[in-house]
Amino acid sequence: MIIHNQQEVTTAVLKEVERAPDPRTRELLSALVRHLHDFAREVRLTEGEFREACALVAEMGRLTNESHNEVVVMCGSLGLSTLVCLLNNGNNGQTETTANLLGPFWRPESPLTEDGGSIVRSPTPGEPMFVTATVQDPAGNPIAGAEVDVWHSSTEGFYENQDPGQANMNLRGKFITGSDGRIRFRSIRPAGYPIPVEGPVGRLLRAQGRHNMRPAHVHFLIRKDGFKTHISQVYSPDDPNIDTDVQFGVTAALVGNYKRHENEPAPDAGIAAGPDGGPDAGNDGGNDGGNDAAPWYSLDQTFVMEPGDSSLPRAPITGKASGERPVLAVLERK
Repeated sequence: MIIHNQQEVTTAVLKEVERAPDPRTRELLSALVRHLHDFAREVRLTEGEFREACALVAEMGRLTNESHNEVVVMCGSLGLSTLVCLLNNGNNGQTETTANLLGPFWRPESPLTEDGGSIVRSPTPGEPMFVTATVQDPAGNPIAGAEVDVWHSSTEGFYENQDPGQANMNLRGKFITGSDGRIRFRSIRPAGYPIPVEGPVGRLLRAQGRHNMRPAHVHFLIRKDGFKTHISQVYSPDDPNIDTDVQFGVTAALVGNYKRHENEPAPDAGIAAGPDGGPDAGNDGGNDGGNDAAPWYSLDQTFVMEPGDSSLPRAPITGKASGERPVLAVLERK
């Protein structure tokens, strides 16, 4: 089709989209073309802005590697990740859900760990935390034999794949639910952290006067045949950035009850023991896991799985960074 005016551009493209034999492909591409072209018309997109946008997309690709995914971070910073999650869970967006973002740091090879074991695999400062997670179906029945993958950042703001100083798979582990649908594990209480801002995501946030902080949270990925793979995060309510998460991930259903215990005996040594069998793995050396004078935290969370596809997502990262530990920049909210 020979183009005579700007409106005919959209008509010509949509005509070619109709050649796609798959109905869903036609639906997706048709909507994409219409909304993309309408966006350019609405904002009167300039040639310079268009070239800058193309360069930004190309830069996101260059910055995505085995230990960092700039594209996933950008989708979160625009709220798209949370929107897609809520549209596809909780009875297709009709009810509350414990589903949440996958995030850019999941690694599928985390080690299988015995129930009650520690996921602290190298000396890591932090207050001890004992987690109980319960997995149920929509009717409230426990789901036994579900694989629960957990991971979180250190108190210094790094996931292990970002930090060459942490042991491989530190603060990561997989557990299998028992007949009661529960798993239990020991770790340290995570802290909030800044997302990387060296690339296009950083420019986006600076242009809006936004900070780059995520509130403290623990990730869960739960898989069981016959159920939709359940991805979740549980957030700490006392985090100062709970209301302004840079990734827009905090939902009411996932503000967890991180309970602080003082002058109470910690859970038994079988749960408190670190990966080498020692009771003090995973703290700063000041708590022996059973000292009732030292503070510790508990987290008890229930997840509801819906029937569906149990396949795993494509991993956003595949490996671990090497070299020097990166410097985490923190942006102020203006």
